[in-house]
Amino acid sequence: MVIKEVKAIDEREPVVAFTLVRFPQQERWYAMTGLGIHRPRLWYVPGLRFWRLLGVGQGQVFSPKMDMHRTALFTVWDSWADLKRFEMESTLFAALRSRAAEMWTVHMQPVCWHGEWGGRDPLSGFAAAFQSEQDPWIILTRATIRPLKLFAFLHAVPAISAYLLQQEALINSVGIGELPLFYQATLSIWRNLPDAKSFAYGATPHQEAIRRTREEGWFLNELFARFRPIASYGLSLIHI
Repeated sequence: MVIKEVKAIDEREPVVAFTLVRFPQQERWYAMTGLGIHRPRLWYVPGLRFWRLLGVGQGQVFSPKMDMHRTALFTVWDSWADLKRFEMESTLFAALRSRAAEMWTVHMQPVCWHGEWGGRDPLSGFAAAFQSEQDPWIILTRATIRPLKLFAFLHAVPAISAYLLQQEALINSVGIGELPLFYQATLSIWRNLPDAKSFAYGATPHQEAIRRTREEGWFLNELFARFRPIASYGLSLIHI
């Protein structure tokens, strides 16, 4: 997957980044332990206002089975300059790059969003970016699932996942999470917004799950965000 890079960037603007890493078999231990040991290295990074180290599910969609070879990093930055400095100078980012079999990063700006992640709005202070509906979009959905609603959520997932993978406008997607089963998210990349909306809000399994979520209170909290992709580099490993 290639996302066109925009050359004229104001380095003072805030920005969001998502990095997906696949480790080789011999680095499997590093992938899993890194979800814990790397956290202190992110606490005091200049300009980093929000971050999450994430596990990755197997395949392209939400899965209760963790992929032991993949991890992800979601970050929100005060400025492009801070993000660039981290990617060029951080020992953590360099370690991920040196140990990875493949690594892919996308930079993006939020167009619209609502909700919270960890009790806060991670995109607070952003000015909504403009994006043509016919250009590629990145969509993030994230939720904390109520323990008593977990069975209902898991029961709804297979039909939604199967329908998602049938969508011609879907470029790729990945299931990510902070804690197995209860803290879950999906990041998906679409060729255009109308087809993404059709999947989400048409007469689909996803729309039925949205209805039940609202009526039955599946989630303790949630975040929904649509992004304008600005640039990407590395290999696309979302489907691996």
